[in-house]
Amino acid sequence: MSTADAPLPAAPNLSGAAPHILIIKAPYYTGVVNGMEQAAHEIFQAVSATTETIEVAGAFELPQALRIALRAPKKFDGFIALGCVVRGETDHYEFICASAMDGLMHVALQFGICLGTALLTVDTLAQAQARSRETGSNKGAEAAVACLKQIALARTLEAV
Repeated sequence: MSTADAPLPAAPNLSGAAPHILIIKAPYYTGVVNGMEQAAHEIFQAVSATTETIEVAGAFELPQALRIALRAPKKFDGFIALGCVVRGETDHYEFICASAMDGLMHVALQFGICLGTALLTVDTLAQAQARSRETGSNKGAEAAVACLKQIALARTLEAV
């Protein structure tokens, strides 16, 4: 079985209440990002998680939106960030990718949140499409699983 034909990853077992997740997406490449979001929803449905989705202008705004969400009175158990940056003819790609990923990690570490990230940084749109299909290596599904595993870890360590 090739990676393209593989099923989506399985959601981990969670103890406690169903989690509430915020999906932050930069839908510049709408088909790609929507494909990742749909796969993430399938993972979240498997654990009865509730979700809310917000959109931002682009990948650069993902970490900013995450930080803004943490200031809001609404509480989330976890977050996923979805986006896609395709390499162009300038070095703009390098700055956006590095800044966005570093920003997401900085917010996650500073505030100790459960974050799954599917910010595709690819050379071609075809590479992005291959990572956002209904089956196979869907990075949205992988981000959802990563988020849920972090929630499970946090719940386990908080119970100790």
